[in-house]
Amino acid sequence: MISAGRWILYSWAWFATILQLPGDDRLSGGETTVFVTSDKAFARPLANIGRLTRRQHAVGNSFFNQNWVAAPASTTARDGLGYLFNARSCSACHVRDGRGAPPASGEEALGLIMRLSVPGRLATGGPVPDPAYGLQLSERALPGVKPEGHVRVTYHEEQGKYGDGSSFSLRRPTYEVVDLAAGPLHPDIRFSPRVAPAVHGLGLLAAVEEEELRRREDPDDLDGDGISGRMNQVWDYEAEKVVAGRFGWKANQPSLRQQAAGAFVGDLGITSPLFPEENHTAVYAKLHGFENLPVSEQPELDGKILQRVTAYLETLAPPARRRVDDPGVRRGQKLFDRMKCSSCHTPEMRTGDFHQISELRNQIIRPYTDLLLHDMGEELLDGREDFAASGREWRTPPLWGIGLQKRVNGHTNFLHDGRARNLAEAILWHGGEAKKSREAFRNSTPEERSEILSFLESL
Repeated sequence: MISAGRWILYSWAWFATILQLPGDDRLSGGETTVFVTSDKAFARPLANIGRLTRRQHAVGNSFFNQNWVAAPASTTARDGLGYLFNARSCSACHVRDGRGAPPASGEEALGLIMRLSVPGRLATGGPVPDPAYGLQLSERALPGVKPEGHVRVTYHEEQGKYGDGSSFSLRRPTYEVVDLAAGPLHPDIRFSPRVAPAVHGLGLLAAVEEEELRRREDPDDLDGDGISGRMNQVWDYEAEKVVAGRFGWKANQPSLRQQAAGAFVGDLGITSPLFPEENHTAVYAKLHGFENLPVSEQPELDGKILQRVTAYLETLAPPARRRVDDPGVRRGQKLFDRMKCSSCHTPEMRTGDFHQISELRNQIIRPYTDLLLHDMGEELLDGREDFAASGREWRTPPLWGIGLQKRVNGHTNFLHDGRARNLAEAILWHGGEAKKSREAFRNSTPEERSEILSFLESL
């Protein structure tokens, strides 16, 4: 049952949305947009959500936010936590449905995970796991089980100058994996540290038809603008074929359902119909005697719960833009476009006609992403291929909501590993296809830089 206060909030958000004009820049998610600026700004359901969809959202919310426990347990709907894991709940990393933060130098990581692989490709086209540690390092474990290891990060300051002579500093991370419990990593191991991204608005991105994204591809840069975005090609485990990817830092997941199932098994060690095998390798299990530990019924996450969690992710609304009529914000928006930032951070898309959730259909949305892979140069290189994505390529992250991140999550860390401490640093780390845009920002006047940042903070 919905409380009176919450019903008033939802009703007001719905009426506030339908009173806006279709071209209103505040409507990040069209009719789904919520006008919330509190620390719950990323955690609201679609403003136009219907009764039946709201019920699925509420159930999925409970499974997303509550801790899982080891099996067997009296709470049978929430047991099955793996022998090895990185968190006990989805929200432990996606706090208030927002972005995780990297650890400070020497701190224990939570909200940042370390992907692993060795050279080559699997039959699916995906990366090859480390023989002992798999595709992701597990830093936590059940009592009596040793974690696989721990990630330690140190930062080194690098000085730079804007075109006007003023100084800036960037922090470069260095990663080390310590306390390894199954011997050394593969000699050709490849690392990819990744913070947990915000999850609001994902359903709208899922509802954009593939044809629209295909129209934005230009892998050979035929128009000569220096931008050559392309879709990743990934394995769909249910369809059993290669399809276009659009979710994850390297667009390595084709759907929110597979993204959620992958996170359950990789981050929490919880199996599902999509991924029925535990996240530890046979080498690790034999070395640490897992055969002597209790075995829960498979899969630990049934299809119905997976569907509800997926529905929750699909129905989290993007927050409305703010200060859209501020002259400085408007000038910053024009500069953002003039510097070609919008070539990748596409301002506007339209969702299709056929998504199973009707509230997501036919919406004009403003996510500021093209969902494509782009070469970001040597500075952001991780050297780890992920299906068709190279070690230099990253998917353009959506920008909606970034101006509220500090209020929601208490920090302003950006990029795939959170190295950037603010939006200016995030821009200054750009390279590859974005180098000209970065240099245009670096050589702009202090007033222009301030206006660009004001525009970004309005999103």
